[in-house]
Amino acid sequence: MSYPSPHSALRAYQQVGIQAAASGATPHALIGMLLQGALDRIATAKGLMQRRDPAKGALISKAISILGGLRDSLNFEVGGALSSNLDSLYEYCQHRLLQANMSDDLSLLDEVTGLLREIKEAWEEIGDEARGPLAPGAQAGRR
Repeated sequence: MSYPSPHSALRAYQQVGIQAAASGATPHALIGMLLQGALDRIATAKGLMQRRDPAKGALISKAISILGGLRDSLNFEVGGALSSNLDSLYEYCQHRLLQANMSDDLSLLDEVTGLLREIKEAWEEIGDEARGPLAPGAQAGRR
């Protein structure tokens, strides 16, 4: 009888947690999860890049794919100029990540991280505003 390695068992456990969180999430929360997923992969890729580990490429590729999914989720009919601007920004981030991967440029990873953090923070604020001040989960006294 063979037993899974601790790393593969941990990955399987994490995957179940992610699937459970995603299955009960609102579309708004799913976008936040995707943004966080891209940020997490970029952060890990940065550490690997600092150690000159070629595995950084796979993580950067996953972040690029997540950004592609975010681009695919944009609704240009409803979002208008905002959707168009986000599409351009996500495309720019994808291009910068590709450049970072090819040139091992940490500053490009930092640039994309900063842009995605700003988007994520704004996205979270939209969620707070959408819930309203008296909705469950809204923070009292926040303006």
